Amino acid sequence: MSDPDELRLRQRAAAGDQDALDDLIALAVDREDLNELRRLADAGSSDAIDHLVELATDRGNLNELRRLSDRGHQDATDALIEQGELSDLRRLAAAGNSDAAAVLAEYT
Repeated sequence: MSDPDELRLRQRAAAGDQDALDDLIALAVDREDLNELRRLADAGSSDAIDHLVELATDRGNLNELRRLSDRGHQDATDALIEQGELSDLRRLAAAGNSDAAAVLAEYT
């Protein structure tokens, strides 16, 4: 996609065109562009969040999963629990996450 086409797509998405937003998300997924997905997610796109969690999980990007989890995204929290990092499990359990506490209990 050329830069002018992408710019028009961004303008349409910014104006509320859901099809343009979907196209931007698909483009970011194809490019594995975490920054673009992060930008779209931070602008409120739940689809971008879903793809961002998936890509971060696939890449083992715990920092991104932590960032999203800290912002209240349950899928990111679930992905962190699945990763089984003790520090994350302890932090999540201390914050009241019963799933993290259960996994943590398996280690002891």
